[in-house]
Order: sequence, then C-alpha cells, then structure tokens
Amino acid sequence: MAGTTEALPFVGHAEEGASALAYRSVMSRLSLDDLYRLAIPSDPALRPDGGAVAYTLTTADRASDENHTRIWLAAPGAEPRLLASGSAARWSPDGRLLAFLKPVDGKPQIHLLPMDGGEPRPLTSAPLGAGVPVWSPDGTRIAYAGPHGEPDPHAPVVADRLDYKADGAGLLRGVTTQLFVVPVPAGEEPGEAVRLTDGDFHAGQPAWSPDGQRLAFTAGMQPDGDLVPSAAVYAVDAAGGEPKRLTGPEVICVGAWWLGTRLVVAGLPVPVGHTRLYVLGDGGLEEVQTGLDRNVMVGHPGYPGAPPLLLGGDLVFTARDGGRTHAYAVPLDGTSPARKLVGGEVSLSGLSAAAGRIAYVATSPDSAGDVHLTDPGGGVAPGVRLAAYRLDGVELFAPRSRTFTAPDGTPVEGFLLRDETLSGPAPVLLDVHGGPHNAWAPVFDGAHLYHQVLAARGWTVLTLNPRGSDGYGEAFYTAALGAWGLADADDFLAPLDELVSEGVADAERLAVTGYSYGGYMTCWLTTRTGRFKAAIPGGSVTDLSSMAGTSDAGYFLKEWECAGEVVAQSPITHVADVATPTLILHGENDDRCPVGQAEQWFAALRERAVPVRLVRYPGASHLFILNGRPSHRFDYNERIITWLEQWVTGSPS
Repeated sequence: MAGTTEALPFVGHAEEGASALAYRSVMSRLSLDDLYRLAIPSDPALRPDGGAVAYTLTTADRASDENHTRIWLAAPGAEPRLLASGSAARWSPDGRLLAFLKPVDGKPQIHLLPMDGGEPRPLTSAPLGAGVPVWSPDGTRIAYAGPHGEPDPHAPVVADRLDYKADGAGLLRGVTTQLFVVPVPAGEEPGEAVRLTDGDFHAGQPAWSPDGQRLAFTAGMQPDGDLVPSAAVYAVDAAGGEPKRLTGPEVICVGAWWLGTRLVVAGLPVPVGHTRLYVLGDGGLEEVQTGLDRNVMVGHPGYPGAPPLLLGGDLVFTARDGGRTHAYAVPLDGTSPARKLVGGEVSLSGLSAAAGRIAYVATSPDSAGDVHLTDPGGGVAPGVRLAAYRLDGVELFAPRSRTFTAPDGTPVEGFLLRDETLSGPAPVLLDVHGGPHNAWAPVFDGAHLYHQVLAARGWTVLTLNPRGSDGYGEAFYTAALGAWGLADADDFLAPLDELVSEGVADAERLAVTGYSYGGYMTCWLTTRTGRFKAAIPGGSVTDLSSMAGTSDAGYFLKEWECAGEVVAQSPITHVADVATPTLILHGENDDRCPVGQAEQWFAALRERAVPVRLVRYPGASHLFILNGRPSHRFDYNERIITWLEQWVTGSPS
C-alpha cells in the first residue's frame, strides 16, 4: 500500500475549509448505517521538517465485523494519501523512515516504511507483540513498552495482589509490560530486541534522554501498589542495568517526557484530583505554574488530549475547559501564565510539534475529527485543515450549550441536541457520561450515534456535566467524592425540571441512559424517582460492595472515589423503589464494571416484575462501545432507540 491513494467513503481534503466539502444536493440526517461510513483520525505525527502529517484513520468494516486502522499522510496543497495499514506512526529524526505498528498473526509488530519508496518491512517479531515505537535521538534505535511473559491459558491463576487482571486484557497470568530497545538496521534484516527491565510492575511509555544514553518511564514498583495509588519516574541505562528512581512519593506520576534538556512529568499530588505538569529539577519535582484551574489531559481511551510537547521555549499541553479540550502554551521558566493556542467548540484528541509548527486532530460539531496544521509564530494560516472527515451528504444537529442551576445555586453546564425547528414539549433522553470525571463536549459524537437519530425523530437529547465532571475546576471535579448519588443527583433532576417548566420537555416522556458511572446514575435515578418512562444502563455499577472485590479498579473505587461508603450509595440497596422499564446493556468480558453488576440488577428487577431485558455482548470489554466489534456498537445504538420508542413514544409490546 505504500505511496498509494484510496477513495474515501467520506469527504477528505479540505485545505480550503468547509466550502470545499462536496455535499450531496439533497442532505439527509444521520442513520445508524453511517457507522460504516465514519472515519475517525487520531494520533497525528508531524514530520520533523513540519511539512506533512502522518495520522491514523479508523473505520468500521461491515463484512469482516472489524475495525480497520490505516496510516495516511496529509500536507498543505495536496490530497491526503494512504501510506500503509497500521497505527501509531512515528517519524525517524531525519524524516526518512516512518515506524508504525501493524498486526502480524494477531500481534502488533513495529514496521519501518522508507519514505523515498518501497514497502514496509518488519522490525520486531516479539512473541506477545510490540508497543508504540519511540525513536532514539540519533535514529539508530527504537524503544517500546511491550508485554513480556510466558502465559499458559490452562495453568491456574495465582494472585498475591489485586492487580492480577485488567480490562481489555483479562487475566494477566504473569504478563507485565517491560521496556525493550531494538536497533534499526541499515539493511533488510531486522535486529534483535533487548529487554531492559524486568519485575512485577508495568513500565510506562519510554522517553529517550537527549544524549540517547537513558530511558525514562513511569512505574509503580511498591509492593503494596495495588492498595496505595503510587507511581514514580525511573530511568534505566539504554544498554541495560537497574532502573534508578528519580521522583519521590509526593506525586503519583502518570507520564514522563524528555523535552529538550528537561524531564517533564505529568502527575497527581492526590489519588483523585487534577493532573498537573512538573519539571524535574535538582530539588525534585517543581510544578509548572500554568495559572489554570484545569485538568491536564495527556490522552487515554475515551478521554481526549495528548502528551505535552516542546515548541521553542514553551511547553504545549492540552487541558479540558468546560467539556472542551483545548491546547495551551506556557513558558517553561514560568515567566507568564498559559495562553490558549487552540480553542473554540472543539475537542483535541492528538497533538504533535516540529519545526515551529503544530499538527492536531480536533472533533467539532460537524465532524468526528479533522487534521489541522498551524504555525503559532506565523507562516501557516491558523486552522489550516489538511484533511476533513465529515459524512458526505449528512446534515448533523449541533449541540447547544446552556447553563442550568442546581438547587443549591451551583451552575451546571449542559448541551441540548434537538431540531430547533420543533416547537412544543418533546420527549427527552437524559444521557449521563462515564468517569465520573469525564465530560460531554458540544461536538459530534461518533460513538453515541443514537443522539443524532433520536434528534431526527423529534427527541431532545440532554447531556450534562454534573459535579464530578472535568473542565470546571478542581473543587467541582472532586465535589462528589464519597457522595455518589447524593451530591450529584440533583444536578440531573433540576435541569429536567427547568426544561419541563419552559415547555421544552414533555414531563410524561422522559428517559435516562448512561454508561459506566452513567450506568450507575441511570440505576440510581430510577431508585429516586418514577418520572422516567424508560431507563437504559450500560456497563453499569449497581452494587459498590461487590464491585470493590471484582473490578480491576474496585479497591481504588471503594477507598478513594466512594470513601468506603458503598452500601448506602449502591443502587441495589434501594432497588425495591424501582418501577422503570429497564434495558441493561453490558460487555461479557468487562473487568472494569464486571458483568455481575448487570446480572444483579436484572435479577432484582425481574424478581419484582419490573419490565427488564438484559443484553450481554460476547467478548466485549468495558470500552466496547468505543472500540469493540462494529456489529456490537451498531446493536448497542439500535437497541437504545428501539427501547425508547417502545416505552416512551410508542406502545409496549
């Protein structure tokens, strides 16, 4: 596929902006079948000379029922072109090679693509697969964090600590994530990867020191790290040896990057709170004073953002502000507060810098993601769009922001998705985000397609960022700790009351849904009120007591999120008060919110003759609604719509 182009099932090149989009003469509204036309860009990598951007494009294939990832290249004045199948593209320091991950026999392996022509060639053949490639400063080696061990699927699983499983991976069976270095050969023959670390811990993404002699990484090596949240930054010699700890216990480190000559660290001073940026100095970690009461977003599945990077003398990072994820720059010397580089009604999900330029991927109200290039110092017009991925011929409803008032006077931001030409009270679906420290944004949501479908059918979809949500300051972020269902419930009910009083919502046609914490709140709200005609909890939490001992994050949830108050705050404790027809959707292999949570709620409602249905998705982990089988994601969306129309706007059958 090297150097080829491919017709896109969506609108591509858009350097000229929205006017370049080839819309059909007759626009239509989104349908669930558009899941198979969606293309979502991510992980931009700006070439060292700043002239082109490589990025990953993810699509869903109906025939194979798989998600496909391909690497594309975009540059000013040119149509994007397909480079290869794979993901996680990373440029060599001279820009002549592109390293990326491509599956071989089901395991991701690092490949090298020569940019002057030729086919990709494999670099690694790791038994359990390799991780994201990280080039050494001189381009002669690549480091990665990858799985290590010899798992036996038939052997007994012996655990001495709580962290013996992980959502998406299942039972770890002694497999840990360790650091490896592999030489980049001059010829065709791949080199041999050398493992640098070993032990009962998981090494984070490596970062090369400027001289190429050491690798920094984060890890939790404390014997009781499964009970006390703790992680530090370590450095290991690139030729091997014992890792040396660089940071103390005052910060829980979640990432480390050598930027220029400084080691920049992202971490939290407390288990639940804002992530901050630090620089490692002679006296330890020194916090970078951004002047923002906002959470730094370094990027995780389901959470937008990107690792920090260096642009001249500025540290560039992403942070959430009111649900939107923006890019900021702050001088490393702390001489002035952070300034916003990229803002507006967008949410950034990738960031890269080179030659004084920045490339980023941004989701907007009318796109699941576009690739942009900008030059903060001039030279490239701000916001040049290199590649756009809007659905051809589809007109999307745009979320409208408004602020509601909770009973205690606290402002709560929400977003209304509806056909603005409608008049009179409409059926309303309240959708609760997960986390609980995530946030809804006023952008097109490629995972929750039922939002657009329902809006086209006369519904109003209400998404809210209640106490506990990210983007509104740390006090707001931590306001529901130890008080799930108590501090936050009215943040949902009061906005509904406002919409009913305004004549926007029909009090007799209200429904509630949500995923993860949103599933918890869906169940909780139906224990508090009978106003909802239908409820659809997904990936839910119903019994915090059993959750503490069965989830891969259960102990953390019990001790730090719920402060040990698990019985009174469990929906199952109050299930006798539920009469709402309930559809329960859950992944069979969910280790974050185990399927037993759904089973308990299903059994309790069935025993009480409450209309209830349980749907279990085989092989699906907690994040299947984002990255699972396309058929499962389609089914999830479709079942929500069908249940709502059966119990809210139609007649029960």
